[in-house]
Amino acid sequence: MPYILISTQIRLECGPTVCGDEHADPEIMEYLGAKLVTHLGNNFPEYTSQECPRKVLNLLERKGYKVVAMTGLGQTIVWTLHKPDAEYNE
Repeated sequence: MPYILISTQIRLECGPTVCGDEHADPEIMEYLGAKLVTHLGNNFPEYTSQECPRKVLNLLERKGYKVVAMTGLGQTIVWTLHKPDAEYNE
């Protein structure tokens, strides 16, 4: 997958970090140490890593991903990453 969204709550900048939805690449999620969980009150699972966002972003950079955008949405910080020249068959 050429794009990944990473997010965390501003007050939780030391983790956990949301790394993807249920359709994310399982190999990348395993590499990030992210587990598929459904949080109380949500009706959807998401991959969550106990690492802080900085560590997750560093790991993704080692795999060839680059941050292309970042924003704050209320109390949430979101980074969009893209992997150039990624094979994309979806």
